Amino acid sequence: MGNQDIYVGLDIGTTSIKVIVAEYVQGQMNIIGVGSQRSEGLSRGVIVDIDKAAAAIRAAVNQAEEKASIKIDRVVAGVPANMLKIEQVTGMIAVGDQSKEITDADVKNVAAAALVRNLPPEREILSLAPTEFIVDGFDDIKDPRGMIGVRLELRGILFTVPKTVLHNTKRAIEKAGLTIGSIVVAPLAAAQVALSANERDFGTILIDVGGGQTTAAVMHDNKLKFTDVDQEGGEYITKDISVVLNTGFTDAEKLKRDYGNADSLATHDTEQFPVTVVGKTEPVMISEKYLAEIIEARLTQIFKRIDAALQQINAYSLPGGIVITGGTTALPGIVELAQDIFNHPVKRYIPEEMGLRHPAFTQGLGLIQSAAQMTDVDILVASVLPTPTLQAVREPTPTAAPQAKPADKTTPTEKKSSVFKRFIGNFFE
Repeated sequence: MGNQDIYVGLDIGTTSIKVIVAEYVQGQMNIIGVGSQRSEGLSRGVIVDIDKAAAAIRAAVNQAEEKASIKIDRVVAGVPANMLKIEQVTGMIAVGDQSKEITDADVKNVAAAALVRNLPPEREILSLAPTEFIVDGFDDIKDPRGMIGVRLELRGILFTVPKTVLHNTKRAIEKAGLTIGSIVVAPLAAAQVALSANERDFGTILIDVGGGQTTAAVMHDNKLKFTDVDQEGGEYITKDISVVLNTGFTDAEKLKRDYGNADSLATHDTEQFPVTVVGKTEPVMISEKYLAEIIEARLTQIFKRIDAALQQINAYSLPGGIVITGGTTALPGIVELAQDIFNHPVKRYIPEEMGLRHPAFTQGLGLIQSAAQMTDVDILVASVLPTPTLQAVREPTPTAAPQAKPADKTTPTEKKSSVFKRFIGNFFE
């Protein structure tokens, strides 16, 4: 794209595909283009038809290109948390004699050592995030480069996902004519923008209610500790409306958007609207309260299943409460319903950026934020991952004086922007 400060987030959702183009100027993010297209070839957050998904991705990218007046060729994409596994890993290498400084190559080698493991044939490594480095027994080191030591250890968190999910995502993006800068697990991306630094640190539950599924994530100590995916979302609400009112799916979606409310207690029987019913020549009048009861019933089922999963891990002991986001949370009354079911404080996150003030854009913004905040150490670790597409888009900056520049570094430092920052978490403890 020719501009080192431009990032493109690609959010491949079940009901819509969103492309957000942003540029960073002196650390300030400016949105310069947005594209949105109805999804094709997806089911419950997972790509099931690569060709259809690729065509929809291309259409959304074309919209964003036209608005941003740039050519998009590299994206940061999200992958759903379906069957995501989080695992603690360690690696250790011998650096050499005591007079040798730790270099970029040593960081890569210790990361590669942490990846040595036997995975089931149906799973693939998505990412590795270092939580700390240990140099000759001295722990809690974030960047060991330039230090002198004999033994270097890495403790980190490994994310693995089903091969099918990752492969289909990569193939669809590549068939759309795009290069993948990185792939970030969806709840980590959303947490980058939906939660404050304190919320990610002290512990908060993030619930993303999308079109095809609902994902609950627990963030604590700036790490992802737990995820749970419920295979229902806003699209199931629309189906319920369509079946109960005997109206078409498109009409049901419009009713949900125009008259829907997740809290039936906030509506009245006297407020009515016309509904086009299959088999009838004249519209039928339906009350807002009846529509709200349909919506409330489905959301109650989803939230109760999420609630059961969160209670099993004692997630409610964290002080941050619950933050909800995702396109379906645009429904009025959903915060009140969630508070009733979870019996804990709930707030809704809506992006503040001009033109993106809708919770459906949370993940797309999070992908951009993840890309812009990747550290040099994250880049070095990402460079040894087995997945070819998960390679850094820039070389890490050499360590500053008096730290020595690695002697084995042969390529010049490229002043390109970062990809993604620590999108790995820990087990919930």
